[in-house]
Amino acid sequence: MNTPHWTSPPRPASPPRPGIGAVTMIAAGLVLLPWLIVLATTLPSSTTVPRWSIAWVGVDSLEAAGLLAAGLLAIRGDRRHPVAAAAAAAVLTVDAWLDVVTAKDGGEFVTALIMAVGAELPLAVLCMVSAIRACGPPSPVPADAEPRLSGRLR
Repeated sequence: MNTPHWTSPPRPASPPRPGIGAVTMIAAGLVLLPWLIVLATTLPSSTTVPRWSIAWVGVDSLEAAGLLAAGLLAIRGDRRHPVAAAAAAAVLTVDAWLDVVTAKDGGEFVTALIMAVGAELPLAVLCMVSAIRACGPPSPVPADAEPRLSGRLR
C-alpha cells in the first residue's frame, strides 16, 4: 500500500551574497578614482615611446582576434560569444580613444577621428549590442527585494 509522501513547501531562496571577486572589482574601481587625479596632475603632456609601433600592432592584433573570435563563436552558436564580443568592443573603444588623443594636429588627427567615428566605434557598438542580445533579458527583480549585488563571481 502506497502512503502519500508529504514534503514541506520550498523555502524562499536567500539572496546571493556577492563573491570576493565582485567586491575586489568594486574596491579596485574606487581606488582608481583618486589615482586619476594623480595621473592628470603629474604626467607630462608628451613623451617619447621607444616601441610605439609594437604597441599599436599589439592593440590592432587584439582587435582582430576579438572580432574573429566573436564572429566565429556567434556563427557556431557558442554561448561564449558574448564574452569575445564584449572584449572586442572594449579594445575597439580604447583604440579609438588612443588614436584620437595621440594624433598630431592636422591630417593625422582628422584621419584618427574618421577611423574612430566611421569604423572603430560602430564596430564596438555592434559587438556590445550583439553581446547584450545574446545574454537575453535581465532577470526580473522582486518588488520587495533589497538593493544588492546579484550573482557570484568566483
